[in-house]
Amino acid sequence: MMQQSSYDHVVVVSAVLLIDAAGRILTVRKQGTQRFMLPGGKLEPGESPKQAALRETQEEIGVDLDPEQVEFMGEFLADAANESGWGVKAYVFWHRGIPEFRLNNEIAQSRILDPNDPLPDDLAPLLEDVLLPALGASA
Repeated sequence: MMQQSSYDHVVVVSAVLLIDAAGRILTVRKQGTQRFMLPGGKLEPGESPKQAALRETQEEIGVDLDPEQVEFMGEFLADAANESGWGVKAYVFWHRGIPEFRLNNEIAQSRILDPNDPLPDDLAPLLEDVLLPALGASA
């Protein structure tokens, strides 16, 4: 459940948590940024959150996910990773398994994150402060 916003500005995005059987998560870092996050991005006009998540996954990592295999995880609020002072409202979907992927133009780097290892210090707040604790709480 999303908490009430205390931000002056909030960017709305959709993202996909691609997670394998061992609990490892695919993260990406966009060009010109420092933080790793889930594949995803802003909704286009008239697009549903799920449609945006599927489109962004295709655009960023070249994967066409089966909509039937993508499930809604929740709506979350966190500090925005790349917009200082902004919040991010994220519709997060999850997909069991990390398919073969290729990085497209806006993605500079990918990394498989094992939440059981010490966490790197370059994760987006949504992932580090909200989603990873939520995953741990549901395990």
